[in-house]
Amino acid sequence: MSRPITLGLIQMSMSDSVDDNLKKAGEMIAEAAKRGASVVCLPELFASQYFANVEKNPRDFSETIPGNTSRLLSEWAKTNSITLIGGSIHERVESSTPTFYNTTLVYGPDGKELGRYRKMHIPHDEGFWEKFYFAPGDLGYKAHETPAGKLGTLICFDQWFPEAARATALLGAELIFYPTAISTVDGIEQTEGRWQEAWENVMRGHAIANSVAVCAVNRVGKEGRSTFWGGSFVCDQFGKTLVRGGTSEEVILQDVDLDLGHFISDRWLFMPNRRIDSYGILSNKTTPADS
Repeated sequence: MSRPITLGLIQMSMSDSVDDNLKKAGEMIAEAAKRGASVVCLPELFASQYFANVEKNPRDFSETIPGNTSRLLSEWAKTNSITLIGGSIHERVESSTPTFYNTTLVYGPDGKELGRYRKMHIPHDEGFWEKFYFAPGDLGYKAHETPAGKLGTLICFDQWFPEAARATALLGAELIFYPTAISTVDGIEQTEGRWQEAWENVMRGHAIANSVAVCAVNRVGKEGRSTFWGGSFVCDQFGKTLVRGGTSEEVILQDVDLDLGHFISDRWLFMPNRRIDSYGILSNKTTPADS
């Protein structure tokens, strides 16, 4: 048996014009749908340039949900009859002291919101000063019921944490999407090894360990000191990279068989053989490695 779905990955560059970025996103989504994609994913923070590459950006790109970008995401999903993983939005939650999140929205072919996820792991180092802009997510991990299957959403820095992928898989996700904004940074040498290679390999490991397909969608282009490498890719449930984008804008299509994950899970039995009684150290705030 097989259960194929066609994914559309929107690998795009962003200008300093939000209106232009939104227009481009809508056009690229329409192209993906026209070419047969039933599930389409945008990059992280697709409405703007990556503002967190400096410690204090003079522009505020935050907005409430509902708001203009979420309205457009709904329209794009409905107009193109697709399931849309809406990259992410710099969400502002109004209160006496507003709270800001990095938030993914998922819409169905009828334009209705199917779920949302707020980025849990927030980086904070040179070129990625996100703790100045985002609070850690407070909605937990998510696997969204969609017409295409049960789809998980994580965001960028979440990619490096196996616990996030495992938690999402335990919720029933058959495929995990990672909208992303990751780059090299001028002045920082890759002395530990090639960043892009590690980035892809760690997600391939998540796919294998959890018997889920993985789709990562990155931006491209030069923004200040940041060079976003693109390389958006899809790997199957045994870690085979099925498609990988280049360093330029493109709409990438790839078929994925969701039933392959169930076949691998039944054959390799990773989940039933977990030793949850031995994993207490995972919930400790500090470990010997931290001292």
